[in-house]
Amino acid sequence: MKTPDFEHQIGIDTFFINEPGIGGKLRVRIDDFHVKELFLYPPKKDLGHFTIAEVSARNWETNTLVHEIADRLHFSQRRISFAGNKDKRAWSTQLMSFERVSPENLSQLNIKDVSFNNIYQSDVPVRIGDLLGNRFEITVRNLDAGLLPEQIKKLVSPIVTWGGFPNFYGIQRFGIIRPITHLVGKHIVQSDFEKAAMIYIAHPMIGENEVTYSLREELEKTRDYAKAFHSYPDTLNFEKAMLNKLLQNPNDFIGAFKELPKNLLMMFVNAYESFIFNKILSERIQRKIPIHHAIIGDIIYPVRKNIVTNDVIPVRETNLDKVNLQISKKKAVVTGLLIGYDTIFAEGEMGEIEHTVIESEKIDPRDFIIPDIPFLSSSGSRRPLLALVPTLEWNLHVDELHEENQALTLHFELQKGCYATSLLREFMKSNDPKNY
Repeated sequence: MKTPDFEHQIGIDTFFINEPGIGGKLRVRIDDFHVKELFLYPPKKDLGHFTIAEVSARNWETNTLVHEIADRLHFSQRRISFAGNKDKRAWSTQLMSFERVSPENLSQLNIKDVSFNNIYQSDVPVRIGDLLGNRFEITVRNLDAGLLPEQIKKLVSPIVTWGGFPNFYGIQRFGIIRPITHLVGKHIVQSDFEKAAMIYIAHPMIGENEVTYSLREELEKTRDYAKAFHSYPDTLNFEKAMLNKLLQNPNDFIGAFKELPKNLLMMFVNAYESFIFNKILSERIQRKIPIHHAIIGDIIYPVRKNIVTNDVIPVRETNLDKVNLQISKKKAVVTGLLIGYDTIFAEGEMGEIEHTVIESEKIDPRDFIIPDIPFLSSSGSRRPLLALVPTLEWNLHVDELHEENQALTLHFELQKGCYATSLLREFMKSNDPKNY
């Protein structure tokens, strides 16, 4: 089943459920997309250097929220850390740490649609990846009144049978309106920082705000950084930070990138790795090679206590049956390449797919050593091809916002790094990225 053009742009070229989609729209209301982290709490310690808090926010993207909190507390946003990025149009609850901020000062912050709960002190900060996963409650609205429960069952059945769905990186990884983070990352990897910077601060794309489109278009044509800095709206705060640096030195594109938060910079390179992973996974599915069974040459990761480990186990003819028995018990998963300078490639047909995709991108794993901004260098790893779904509950009901329509509410948990929208795309099969 062919995927829409916007998904092709991010490396997704196939669906795995060959049933018609139900359409609909996500995030009609902010509370329709509720995500709560499954926390890994740092230990409590009185008078510790870090204040820990559960931060609930509606309609706040994580990096923008961090910028706002830092601005209110009058310190560098580098003193704030968190376990995982969250989308803007959502109601999210995530764990954050604040270096050298008293619990009293934090609790007194008054930011619209943001609350701080379960505040305590620790001598250990929250770091990226410090979570077990996420719990979701998501409602899809604007569904046809004639949609039958049997149609939902046909979509749910393969997920239950396989124990999950293809672990694609969702469009949020790349940008819904401007899917460009992987393009920026590609040019950083190729050491073309000028091209990378211009894609980020200029490079207008159809679908974004008309005023912003015009401003980006003018910058792309004129390279007038001063005019762009003064005309760009404050909502484009990261672009303006880069423009401010280019005002001082129009050729210092590396310096301009260093004005951005570290985690945002890392996201560019990670997004390019994600794009390549999506292409590899798409090709495997299109070749009709199962992702819930191993073949000779695959590399699997064990699953221990419902957590995927990164212990590399190559699949040989001698252990194939044993491996697939463990996979059937949800005690192992087949993996795909996340390219980096020290990544392990699969062998056999999966290895052929991985090498072919890398060659088509005209890159070398060693390109992920980035001497100009060393912390962006990525050793790479591997990623499960199947996003495990331990339970999936759903309810088809009248849409209370438009009673002539129906709505579908789903409850499920995913391990960290897995995208709820990659599950929802199998249900919805929408041609418009804004519906996600």
